Amino acid sequence: MRRVISLLAMITALLFASSSLTSSVNAQGSAYNTNFVTAITYQNVGSATANITFTFYPASGSPISVPRTLAANAGASLNVGTTTELSGFSGQGSAVISSDQPIVATIVQLPQSTTVRNRPLSNGFSSNDGSNSVLIATVLKNQFNQTTKFSVQNADTTSVNVTVKFFAVGSSTPTHQETFSLNVGTARFFDAGTIGALGSSFNGSVVVEATGKVVATAIEASVDSSYKVSAFEGVAQGSNTVYMPSALCNFGANQQRTAYAVQNSSNSNTANVTVTYKDLSNNTVATQGASIPPGAKASFLTCSASGIPTSGFNGSAIITSTGAPIVAIGKVSANPSIAPSFGTAFIGASGGAQKLAAPYVRWTQSRFDTNPGNRQRANIAIQNVGSGSSGTITVRYYDLNGVLVGTHTLGSLQPGQKANSNPISATLASGQTQDKLDEFGYFGNNFGGSATIECANSGCQIVAVIRISSANSATSTANVVAEDYNAIPIN
Repeated sequence: MRRVISLLAMITALLFASSSLTSSVNAQGSAYNTNFVTAITYQNVGSATANITFTFYPASGSPISVPRTLAANAGASLNVGTTTELSGFSGQGSAVISSDQPIVATIVQLPQSTTVRNRPLSNGFSSNDGSNSVLIATVLKNQFNQTTKFSVQNADTTSVNVTVKFFAVGSSTPTHQETFSLNVGTARFFDAGTIGALGSSFNGSVVVEATGKVVATAIEASVDSSYKVSAFEGVAQGSNTVYMPSALCNFGANQQRTAYAVQNSSNSNTANVTVTYKDLSNNTVATQGASIPPGAKASFLTCSASGIPTSGFNGSAIITSTGAPIVAIGKVSANPSIAPSFGTAFIGASGGAQKLAAPYVRWTQSRFDTNPGNRQRANIAIQNVGSGSSGTITVRYYDLNGVLVGTHTLGSLQPGQKANSNPISATLASGQTQDKLDEFGYFGNNFGGSATIECANSGCQIVAVIRISSANSATSTANVVAEDYNAIPIN
């Protein structure tokens, strides 16, 4: 799990674009060909006003510094395309955040398209998250109508040498590898669609090895007219237990279903993997198993598990491994005849924390489908990953100034059990009005809303995944797009 960003934050951002690129927005033939402008949503989880410096590293030229301040508990957004100090910044790049208070950050990619409405989400990294080995559990080229783009960033204090290895499903021998060097803070970008050595199509994973600390982030985008796009982070270390707060089979009006991409993090040992599915009452309803060769990956489809209710299952999963540790990516899709552009991605968690932060939270009660894609709704799936009951779970929703708007109190969860929260379920804080929750995170022309999630029992451990949904139609309420990101541990 990622630690709170304090003093130094590494953010790997894909497809930064300046405002000069946003003036000529055209409909794109696919999500893969769509340009994005990056917005960084950041939250001060400290006790005092934070003095923050964003340092941007363009593909060429000198770094650019952008100073900001942020009140305690507040959440704000910095849009790369509209920030005055970045008027000369365009193309791809990376960024480092420094702060005198602990902060967390989530990257929001804003599509510059009339057809792509989803906003890929990925978290920033603390200085402790960098590693000389990073795993990207799923990398595709023209597979399942999707192709992956990813970046590797130097998270060290000196230059590093890096080797990137591509492993096909079921293979322990790399299909392709590249070696290069990176200066401090800079990133190297990969587009699987342009790598000829991967052939006409590729389904696999990537292992990044470096002489110093690096981090990685990936975007997965459709190459057809479904306009799906999602993002997730690379993982530095495997685990023998991975928790998935979301496990679905034909759930909801658009029949959502989950799939897990599980990667063996060992270079030498086979991983014997079991996926255990639990319902909202914490009953085990099904299991799946597979053996995964070193460095390779396997996929697990929730609806394919024997015993899973195929009509509206909503639960969670625990993935365990013997023989070798693993990393896992959760993905959610929907019935393409109902919500063709629905597709999300999130990281499976290897452990939890007593308190979590969600830097990017929005809710619109009345304007969700009046202008599809313009305003979002956030739903938070919370799972107890500790060995005992969680005690009361409290979700606090804060505005862009750090003012408490509402609190949602949930009952205790047993180990493996999950529950859900959103702003509209909260009880108003003293002095607040209902419109602050009904249109949470939207304040005139300003944007900002965040949350903290906390369990009460001593030593309790929780994880959470935040789903940000947007309407994809003004007439069909089931036709939505969505993206997930993981809540970030504060302690």
